[in-house]
Amino acid sequence: MNASASVVQSSSRRVDTHAHVFERGLPLADGRRYAPAYDATLDTYLQLLDAHGIGRAVLVQPSFLGTDNRYLLQALSRDTRRLRGVAVVAPDISEKSLTDMHGRGVTGIRLNLIEQALPDLRAKSWTPLLDRLSQLGWHIELHRTARDLAPMLDRLLEAGVPVVVDHLGRPDPDKGIHDPGFKTVLGYGKTGRVWVKVSGAYRCAAPGSSFVREATGRLLEHFGAERLMWGSDWPHTQYEQVTDYGQSLSTLLELGLDAAVVDAMLCTTAQSFYGFEEESGNRVASSVTTALQRAS
Repeated sequence: MNASASVVQSSSRRVDTHAHVFERGLPLADGRRYAPAYDATLDTYLQLLDAHGIGRAVLVQPSFLGTDNRYLLQALSRDTRRLRGVAVVAPDISEKSLTDMHGRGVTGIRLNLIEQALPDLRAKSWTPLLDRLSQLGWHIELHRTARDLAPMLDRLLEAGVPVVVDHLGRPDPDKGIHDPGFKTVLGYGKTGRVWVKVSGAYRCAAPGSSFVREATGRLLEHFGAERLMWGSDWPHTQYEQVTDYGQSLSTLLELGLDAAVVDAMLCTTAQSFYGFEEESGNRVASSVTTALQRAS
């Protein structure tokens, strides 16, 4: 049975695992690669979710806002049942700050390393943070070209931290699924501790190419639908003229995948991974209990 936009049932169960919200005038990070000259507000985003039958969503801290997560946390507070967050933090962030963000709907941190120096995750300065993330049950989301992912994946898995790989692993657009780095990423499917976002395909290949179909097929072979999650990548920063929300959803729905596979990638995998099955009050209680247990 193939899935199309009209076939996937219970659309309110759908989860968009990758979107950004921001406004002009917010404090910008030093060393940023760019900053959009427009607003992408939560109100606009929620309207898009409603229009496309998306019940839940994950807001990812934009790179150009750096470690100032105030706007992200403010957005999450609007609907703690519907929204989860992925923050950007400094390695020396306090345990108290992490616990507070956990109770407010944050489930992980992102390392956006595009055009950035690679961090030494084995350095002592990273060890306390990785330990805290593991204890909280958080994940790390990696955004980097495929050829550089393996050493970081090895270190994070060694530290007991689940990993989400952004945007289909970001293979070289000229090589696609034949990129040696992408082939290496496929090998991490057997760990059961790495997830991949089927998102931002326009960052990996020219529109209309066969890349998405080919890459998704290979990822399904190695990770299974239970380790793949769809994301819109709204508002498609730097690619606003290439795609829109509806097209990003259609990219998945028009692959001709089995309905059960689409349901996993669009609904059940993300619901479980981001804790949408938990009430926000339970998350707060859990974070406080965890903190008290570690302090005793």
